[in-house]
Amino acid sequence: MRTSSNPVFKNLPKQEGVGPGGYANFGSGAAGAGQFGQQQYGQQPYNQQQYGQQPYQQQAVERAMTIDDVVTKTGITLAVLTVSAIISFALSSANPGLAGPFVIGGGLVGLVLVLIASFGNKMDRPAIVLGYAVAEGLFLGALSLMFTDVTFGGVGGSALIGQAVLGTFGVFFGMLVVYKTGAIRVTPRFTRMILGAMVGVLVLMVGNIIASFFMDGGLGLRDGGALAIVFSLVCIAIAAFSFLLDFDAADQLIRAQAPEKAAWGVALGLTVTLVWLYVEILRLLSYFQRD
Repeated sequence: MRTSSNPVFKNLPKQEGVGPGGYANFGSGAAGAGQFGQQQYGQQPYNQQQYGQQPYQQQAVERAMTIDDVVTKTGITLAVLTVSAIISFALSSANPGLAGPFVIGGGLVGLVLVLIASFGNKMDRPAIVLGYAVAEGLFLGALSLMFTDVTFGGVGGSALIGQAVLGTFGVFFGMLVVYKTGAIRVTPRFTRMILGAMVGVLVLMVGNIIASFFMDGGLGLRDGGALAIVFSLVCIAIAAFSFLLDFDAADQLIRAQAPEKAAWGVALGLTVTLVWLYVEILRLLSYFQRD
């Protein structure tokens, strides 16, 4: 296995029980489900239907995936998302009426693309991954404006966005250190716990939305009160631990010598988790800015 020249992802720890001819199960390893739930990435091994039951190196005609591929694909995806978010923020600032459509449209399109990638076994398709980045960029740019601009009742201004971005990547690199040092091992039990927590959070979010139709503030999970702060902290913690599953997924795919295009699936998983984490941190910071 070739190692990475990138100092951030270099020498991810090896996993026991996964040999070079093994078959990595991306479905259980890729967190990246964000607010949509990690189980959406499927329960079957990565591209099992496409590559069959044989080891990757016996089936794939392209070169094996490396950490550099993961870094490159993830960097491209985040760059597209960032550009899309900046454009969305600028357009929404000039015309506040666009913010709502960008948030709703971008969020729905991003969700649909994640579902297509997951259930359609197409997580290695760059068009889907980059399409998701564009849609989520529109969503994040407009949503960030809503959280921070007084026109929408927001607080904190652009400084709050910068703090949320720094906090997001701070958590990301912190969890990478945790993974590399082996402080927390990704075991089947740990994976089940994180997946269960994600499902629980998703159910509470949906329940809060439904309750908001019948009572002001719903269940109180997003009204800025003490319960809302605790709920956001729980979501941030779950998203942070989800990065360990993402790193483990990338590690196992590399050890299994998955084809190079599988890195797009890892990039998608990491991006979804980053998006969820950013939104939760931005929301939490906005609570503390209110009078």
